[in-house]
Amino acid sequence: MKTLVVGLGNPYLTDDGVGVKVAYEIERILASNQQPATNHHIDVTEASVGGLRLMELMIGYDRVIIADAFTKPGERQPGRIHRLTLDDLRAISPTQHSASAHDTTLVTALDSGRALGFHLPDEVIIYAVEVENVLEFSEEPTTAVAAAISPVVEAVLQELKT
Repeated sequence: MKTLVVGLGNPYLTDDGVGVKVAYEIERILASNQQPATNHHIDVTEASVGGLRLMELMIGYDRVIIADAFTKPGERQPGRIHRLTLDDLRAISPTQHSASAHDTTLVTALDSGRALGFHLPDEVIIYAVEVENVLEFSEEPTTAVAAAISPVVEAVLQELKT
């Protein structure tokens, strides 16, 4: 199985960089062989794209795991972690970078790519962290979001073992 882990966001916009920080840590752990080897091919990358560009990154993979910032309408709890699937995205607002005002949603992009015959993953898992501040420039996330990084890394590593 060929798996891609994508950390989405801008690492210079406070909490928006949470996905990128998760990807950096997963990459560090995998490179240091701190996790047992699997028979899977795993690539880790970061991106600050959505919709069609994100779909293009997924071509050729069987599974994609995304970490991203999430702004939930209504009651917010910064640092809360959500494990979402594409079906969940169909029912709610997209995560911070899975859609763009000049593009399309990730769900629509994947549906279009499949209709065009691209090899796209059957399984897409999104770890979305509720954020507090995505507008101010800082390389450090807020306290609640920073505390969510390790649990998301652990969850992604568990996914990679399956």
